[in-house]
Amino acid sequence: MKTKEMSEYKMGHLTERNKNERKIVFPFTAIVEQEKAKLALLCCAVDPTIGGVLLTGEKGTGKSTIVRALSYVLPEVEVVAQCPFNCNPYHHLEMCDSCYGMTIEGQKLKISSKRMRVVDLPLTVTVDRLVGTLNIKKALTQGVRALELGILAEANRNILYIDEVNLLDDYVADVLLDAAAMGWNIIEREGISVKHPARFILVGSMNPEEGELRPQLLDRFGLYVNIEALEKFEERIEVIRRVEKFHKNPDKFYLEYEREENTIRKAVTDARKIIDTIIINDELLNSLIKSIMKLGIKTHRAEIVTVKTAKAIAALDGRRDVTLEDIKKAMELALPHRLRTNPFDNIAPQEMIEKITKDMESNKNEEEKQEGRNEETKAEREVKKKPNDIDNNKMGEHEETFESAKTDIEIKKKIQRAHENLSDDHMWRGSRSARITTVGSLQGHPVSYVPPNKKEQLRDIDISGTLYAAIGNMKKLPLRITDDEIRVKVRKQQLPKLTLIILDSSGSMGLQRRISVAKGLAEKFVEKAYVKRDYIGMIAFRGKKANVTVPPTRDYCRVIDALKTLPTGGRTPLASGFQSLLSITKKFRNKNRKSIVEALLITDGKANTSLQNKSIKKEIEELSQTINKEKIKMTIFDTRNKKGIDPAPSYLELITQHTRAEIIRI
Repeated sequence: MKTKEMSEYKMGHLTERNKNERKIVFPFTAIVEQEKAKLALLCCAVDPTIGGVLLTGEKGTGKSTIVRALSYVLPEVEVVAQCPFNCNPYHHLEMCDSCYGMTIEGQKLKISSKRMRVVDLPLTVTVDRLVGTLNIKKALTQGVRALELGILAEANRNILYIDEVNLLDDYVADVLLDAAAMGWNIIEREGISVKHPARFILVGSMNPEEGELRPQLLDRFGLYVNIEALEKFEERIEVIRRVEKFHKNPDKFYLEYEREENTIRKAVTDARKIIDTIIINDELLNSLIKSIMKLGIKTHRAEIVTVKTAKAIAALDGRRDVTLEDIKKAMELALPHRLRTNPFDNIAPQEMIEKITKDMESNKNEEEKQEGRNEETKAEREVKKKPNDIDNNKMGEHEETFESAKTDIEIKKKIQRAHENLSDDHMWRGSRSARITTVGSLQGHPVSYVPPNKKEQLRDIDISGTLYAAIGNMKKLPLRITDDEIRVKVRKQQLPKLTLIILDSSGSMGLQRRISVAKGLAEKFVEKAYVKRDYIGMIAFRGKKANVTVPPTRDYCRVIDALKTLPTGGRTPLASGFQSLLSITKKFRNKNRKSIVEALLITDGKANTSLQNKSIKKEIEELSQTINKEKIKMTIFDTRNKKGIDPAPSYLELITQHTRAEIIRI
């Protein structure tokens, strides 16, 4: 962009924060413990190319507090004066087109200093606010297409913080990922074409109970720290004391930690000066690469981030050589979230990293260094039992816990075939393609604009569309807009989707390891829901009634854990399972009016327990009709053996008749 054009949209950016304004937050050095999180954040402050930090942990463990406190210990950065993008005056790759053009022309850039700050990215952010949009005032008063800067422009060379990052809308996350990957925000909209640097320290926090993070976004974070609640009595007492002192007199409390804050600030400043001179010897580098390969990590970002982090640790300590201890600390920050190919791998990242680093230290043989990734966890050993066929007469009241079918080759093939049969079905397109077009709704991303036909639609006015319509009829300035020229946005809105696994865990499912096949298939469904970001729940029916084992959630590991410990045995209350399905569906749709509910019934179709001492057949028939009326998409996975004679009746054909469900034999 030319200098003249640049001056046109500079006036559209948000006014700079008053320098005297100070947001009172808890001091960084006053936070009790959490040394790993502090180190990770400081490393990214020294070298932002590390890629940011993801802080996970339960609610109330101080994730947001430690992030907001970080900005007050960071030193100032030098920027191009009057540039709305905070361009780096010493690096051409971190300059906007205007600043770069000035340097090429030989003009001397004016330099000023700014304090780094935390820029919040709210979950409700729109794409317009994130990337930037048309400056309405200049367009209406002068007829000029100027740019109103977005959050990505504010975040350049600052900290971009996303609280509850796992709940961020997929469309917004995609735009953010593109900018973070390239380091540039490219705006092509409303007749505006602008490119500016977007190099920020990306910091996210999340509570895993509210759902896992998308794999693409997870790998984008350079470092990962799990923040746990303090367990020592003295530490928790100290937290109370410090918080009370802070609330009584924040200014006085700040003075108590001013020296420590200045020490941290100086360490970061000095580290930035020497970070480019830090070296790592070939022996350490070779050992690191071998260790990462032995851990089974495929992404090259693992070793790149680990090396950068180790150098930052050495720089913070004032050293110019990386040591083995630096490498070990860096691995603990950069590798845990890259050890899992999906969130259901039964591995303990910390233990694996500790073992590898010990091996690096002791230089053991390669065979002695590596333990298999499939090592049993303690939980698995407790529930694992040798599955044997059990007499049907004894299964009525007998309970046993079966492992999901993971080792038997023939059973794995059956599960895979059933899974492949569903791959082309529309139900597996998932929530990301389950979208509707809406007008007058503030949810979803805009794709077009139309004239409004209802007064309530006026709340979602499309500014660019309205201006284009008005400019087409404009005779002179200032521009005047009539009601006929107003346009509203057409949005694509994602529909929430709930997948409910209805699992038969009664005694008959213990025959011929049917329940093992069922559990293995259910795990496939959980993995699919994880990829698609669907809600998932599980109902297990056995004994006298069905139980909602896992209510609708995005905590996918919770479903996997429930499958492992689910017992098998007892009678078969199939009707109760259907009743639970209808109850959960009603509650989910009360919260999500426009939603999709799909039921995956895994059973042999037998039933011998009624709800109200009525005819079992009549109950199943009535409930099946209700399921069809509620527009619940059902797929049945039949676990019966094709060979032999089974004297017990199955109700699968009856269910299919009334629900129009598809039956897939596994």
